[in-house]
Amino acid sequence: MKREYIQIRCSIYEKKLLKNRAAKAGISLSEYLRSTAFQKNIVERITQEQLECYQLLVQYKNNFSRISNMFKKGNPQLAKEVKQLSEEIRTHLNNFKK
Repeated sequence: MKREYIQIRCSIYEKKLLKNRAAKAGISLSEYLRSTAFQKNIVERITQEQLECYQLLVQYKNNFSRISNMFKKGNPQLAKEVKQLSEEIRTHLNNFKK
């Protein structure tokens, strides 16, 4: 049970920043401060807008891969460029997961 209080001094800006980070992580300010004090890894929750962007990027990557496969015989240079774009999107998607 948590019965002890610790008070800290901070500026208004710091307090707003801490509250904002705690909200993004989906936890209370107290839990956020305890987690950071004990060096726990805090992961922010993704917003609905970020999720929609991620899903859209997945669709784009799949579509560009299909287009690249269609052009392999007819125009190898175009196929190479489309494949490269698909790989760049995949890289961004992998970074998004981290």
